[in-house]
Amino acid sequence: MTLKNIVGVDHAVVVVRDLDKAAANWKRLGFTVSPRGTHSAKMGTGNYTIMLGDDYIELLGVLTETEHNAPSRALLARRGEGIERVAFTTPDAAAGAEEIRALGYAPLGPTDFERPVTMPDGTLSAAKFRTFQWPVDEAPAGLRIFACQHKTRETVWIPQLQQHANAAKGLKQVLAVSPEPAKEAAHMARLIQGETRREPDGAVSVPSGKGRADFIFLTREQLGQRYPGVPLAGIPERGGAGLVLKTGDLGAAEKALGGSAMRSEAGVIVAPAAANGALLVFVAA
Repeated sequence: MTLKNIVGVDHAVVVVRDLDKAAANWKRLGFTVSPRGTHSAKMGTGNYTIMLGDDYIELLGVLTETEHNAPSRALLARRGEGIERVAFTTPDAAAGAEEIRALGYAPLGPTDFERPVTMPDGTLSAAKFRTFQWPVDEAPAGLRIFACQHKTRETVWIPQLQQHANAAKGLKQVLAVSPEPAKEAAHMARLIQGETRREPDGAVSVPSGKGRADFIFLTREQLGQRYPGVPLAGIPERGGAGLVLKTGDLGAAEKALGGSAMRSEAGVIVAPAAANGALLVFVAA
């Protein structure tokens, strides 16, 4: 049983060096990408979002160096682009922060922030959030985690942004590699009061919540065995590795991905080098 104030995976953050080039790249992969957003001066970051069903992918770039974005800059310097952190949905960030405090983890936040949003009719609105973070050093397989309360879901889950040429519908799994996957999975399970499950190939999964993506912890070698023939350049020995996405039409996904697509028994796959350091695997919804 996960924490009472955690619903499950909300979104995965892919940190990139050049935000606009990354957005153009993901458009080429058949995703509908939101207009560019800009966070507060304190955060010093900007983003594009790829909205799915109950979750999404965030492309995050550093616009101005600040103390707040130092971890993102450190990851770019250490391993390059890729999945940096994962957010959980929370209905109440303040209550969630107190919940992890009771478990002995000092939360960062809750913090309120917003970013301007241009709606489909051209009007200007705002996406408003309240978040809290687990301590920075509590990062299973190097994945930092935080929780996000959406105060204005209507300015984030815009129907027009949820229609993708590759028919992506949602996140099924977040893949993280480590030489010690069982240890990392147990760490994640403690942080969210969840459970671990052993996979047939020795990987270990941690469900994040009903109907939401599971975390899969595995070695880099096990990742290669799951997706044979896929170049894994850019995937570290320890860190966020990839996303398994549900699609309503594998044929549409393969067509939209064009030359970036690799078809196998596992699904339609995009190598990390073609998706800003994130392995993408499309499977039937």
